[in-house]
Amino acid sequence: MTSRRRFAPVGRSKDSDGERLQGVVFDMDGTLCEPQNYMFGEMREALGITKAVDILDHIYSLPADQQAEAHAKIEAIEHAAMRKQVPQPGLVTLMEFLDKHRIPKAICTRNFDIPVDHFLGNHFPGHVKAFHPVVTREFRPPKPSPAGILHIAHSWKVVGSASVPEISPADRPVPLLMVGDSIDDMIAGHDAGAVTVLLRSAGKEELERDGRTHIVIDRLDDLVGILEKGLEI
Repeated sequence: MTSRRRFAPVGRSKDSDGERLQGVVFDMDGTLCEPQNYMFGEMREALGITKAVDILDHIYSLPADQQAEAHAKIEAIEHAAMRKQVPQPGLVTLMEFLDKHRIPKAICTRNFDIPVDHFLGNHFPGHVKAFHPVVTREFRPPKPSPAGILHIAHSWKVVGSASVPEISPADRPVPLLMVGDSIDDMIAGHDAGAVTVLLRSAGKEELERDGRTHIVIDRLDDLVGILEKGLEI
């Protein structure tokens, strides 16, 4: 049986019972900004693939001379969609809380850098500290691999190596949260050894019952009260 995990209440004394939260990793599309799921249908149509085929896996399976063209097709769709980005409710409140308590925050997304930079440059007030590091599509392997999250954890000196260990995630927990809205986010977070937080969205109810999902929230700022109380799974 997997042992229970508890993070000490954020803002309490260091003597509080439980692990000390050492960072939060966020997905972007559907997590920091509201979902734009229509993009994926447009991407698959542009690439001529079905819903059963992972978009990035398909692109990386192509001959090298065809990959640039395929990337350009999906980046054009993302570039158009970025102008319609809307921040998730509670975004700034949660960011201010994490900054107040000096909890690092990072991004791990399958998107490319231009829409990420556009969102951060247009929807974050200047007093909110920057995300670091920001892992985008250029990092391989992408989610659902835990490699990006472990890369972040290593950069924060939370883990000694960015390599993905062969031992079970239950035997190597890391004191981080992975906040996302997709199965890729839950798998990546779970396999990295982090506690996963699912931001609830329509059509993804099955993820709320998935064993790799630890906590479900309706809004980003729901995490504030959870972390102040002390998170337990």
